[in-house]
Amino acid sequence: MDNVALASEAILRIGEVIEVQGRKVFILVDKEKNLSELLFYGDVLKNISVDSYVEIRKGFLSLIGKVEGEKIVEDKEEFNNVGYEKRDKSKRILSVSLAGYLNLNGRFVGGVVEMPLIGNEAYILTKSKIHAIHSLTDKNQGSVTFAKTDTDSFDVSFPIKGLFNSHIAVFGNTGSGKSNTVAAMYQQLVKYLETRNKIAFKSNSRFVLFDFNGEYIADKCITKNKTVFNLSTQKQQGDDKIPISENTLMDLPSLCVLADATEKTQKPFIKRTLDLRSKVKGSQTSLNYFKNLLKRAITDTLKMTDKTKVFLIIDYFRQVLPEVNNADGSLIDVISDLEWFNNSNEFRTKTFPQNYLQQAPQEINNTILYDRVNQVEFKTDTISDFIDFAYLQLAFDLISNRAMNEHISPVINKLKSKQKDIDKIFDTTENEHIWDNNFIIVNLNDVNIEMKKTIPLLLSKFLYSDHKVNKNKKSLTFIIDEAHNILSRESSRESESWKDYRLETFEEIIKEGRKFGVFVTISSQRPSDISPTITSQAHNYFIHRLVNQKDLITISNAVSYIDKVTEESIPILPTGTCIFSGVASPMPLKLKVNVLPDSAQPQSTTLDFLEIIPELDVNE
Repeated sequence: MDNVALASEAILRIGEVIEVQGRKVFILVDKEKNLSELLFYGDVLKNISVDSYVEIRKGFLSLIGKVEGEKIVEDKEEFNNVGYEKRDKSKRILSVSLAGYLNLNGRFVGGVVEMPLIGNEAYILTKSKIHAIHSLTDKNQGSVTFAKTDTDSFDVSFPIKGLFNSHIAVFGNTGSGKSNTVAAMYQQLVKYLETRNKIAFKSNSRFVLFDFNGEYIADKCITKNKTVFNLSTQKQQGDDKIPISENTLMDLPSLCVLADATEKTQKPFIKRTLDLRSKVKGSQTSLNYFKNLLKRAITDTLKMTDKTKVFLIIDYFRQVLPEVNNADGSLIDVISDLEWFNNSNEFRTKTFPQNYLQQAPQEINNTILYDRVNQVEFKTDTISDFIDFAYLQLAFDLISNRAMNEHISPVINKLKSKQKDIDKIFDTTENEHIWDNNFIIVNLNDVNIEMKKTIPLLLSKFLYSDHKVNKNKKSLTFIIDEAHNILSRESSRESESWKDYRLETFEEIIKEGRKFGVFVTISSQRPSDISPTITSQAHNYFIHRLVNQKDLITISNAVSYIDKVTEESIPILPTGTCIFSGVASPMPLKLKVNVLPDSAQPQSTTLDFLEIIPELDVNE
């Protein structure tokens, strides 16, 4: 080794190994290497410190470790031939955790293959070796860049294969920069794939972003080539509607989601109603078929003797039959020509009181109730039409004692309560063509809380099922902002069965979707609220500042390969800085995500009072 090389080695050397305990290695630092910075061939290198990297050379093998702590050990007085002599007062000892090694090609490989020996020398990493540790891609591998190292500020390239064909979790408190991370990450992906092959990208890759607060709808945010559905349940008519086929809406799982149907009683009822509707609608004379069924139900009802049940079923007929008014505008009730005779528990006609309908069933054909059926028309609104069939099915179930009203009627009432919201959000009159652009943003900012949970579930289930059935080589990515809104384990606003169904649906997507080319990115400020099954199934994590102890415990349990020092730094991370850890990186990295231009940023910045309350001009 020449003199120059020897001088270089001397500058970079910091000490030697004095103790090895499993993955823990202790290094005694040379006395003269306690400066904060070192000058190396014109480069200023930061001296070794906690959270920095160190190279331990064992023969030709370079082991890489991360400094987790350091301590000072006092020297004791030792006896020599002169007597007691005070030696140097302290020794600086580093506690290092092994993270990986540099292979013969100079590429960093995570994991421990060999342990160092006592006496092995330790060195500061040169910039080229720091680059190698932060290099996540091969030379010919497709990659994107949207972050830098937090200290040296050089770009970090993320592999397309390894990051985006995986489930991603972005966690961080409000204002920590997680929205910027999501936008920057997917902006670079879209830009790269459009440059690579715009036509293939548009036809083979699809993205759906559920935006709960309207943060990503700006024209230049992520991509200009996107479709934004600005949904609203607050206005008379929503700004936009999601085109969806009638068959998709009239699907058993979809209706069970919309109606919050219970598994054992209400779901079978919805299935019976769907079967009845399908049978009637499949007939060549479907309207006449429906009318005849309704007349049969009316005939059976008017011959019943159970007064409570009879009037209950008649009230359901009122929901289906059109209203008719007198000349003065007053409503003609459907049983205004009938009266109930309590002595024999049956109806009789008011015009001819001797005509008891049980003894003279032919008189039923002359009643207002029976005649009103002739004016029935199918509703043009899909949900309203289904509700009419539901009332008819419930009438048959009550007549035959197949169901109890108090078990079934709530599911119809639930659909009726959501009917207006569904009509504002979904459009079943047009052809089902949602993919005008392959990047869709569903803006839920102006949607009520109940539908905020329903829409992502319904749309995700439909798109996932459709993608899975087609079995084509295409990708589908769900990006769920504020994911705790729909992936929460705890909610007092919904039944246990509905919550279980919601979580099971998304858990199935995140557990099984990868094999079908379906990937999920979740972003949340409360990871502890999200189902552990979902958080633990993520492959790559971007962890911004988190201070809540429950959230930190969740991260610790879900991301088992984060070292102690990195984990302890999470509550004090600056805005925009995050810990990246997962299958795309051999070890956790602390990165600073690039801040997007104002025009491309998500609209999630904190309000500045000084901007809305300008300082007075004293000269005015």
